[in-house]
Amino acid sequence: MFLCTGHAPLNAHLYRICKLVTPFCSNCPNVEENVHHYLFTCPMYQHAHHQLSNALGCQATSLPYILTDPTATPHLIKYINATGRMKAILGEILLPCTPAS
Repeated sequence: MFLCTGHAPLNAHLYRICKLVTPFCSNCPNVEENVHHYLFTCPMYQHAHHQLSNALGCQATSLPYILTDPTATPHLIKYINATGRMKAILGEILLPCTPAS
């Protein structure tokens, strides 16, 4: 997923590829909008982060877990959709299909 590689449509990456003039979060002056900031510290997404924390428990503070564990994927997708941050570029991200038993 694009969040694992850092190639997410967040300001830090867009700045690196010369698509923006600043890497900073539009909600947090002088704070780079990278994956960590987007998932954990941006106050704009506090409600979505709270829901993610409730769903994942103590694992919600582990970036490697959130980005790589298949059980975290549906919750991460819900977070991304709830924030609306990437909707203009990626649209609504669909939850992965689960195989029929």
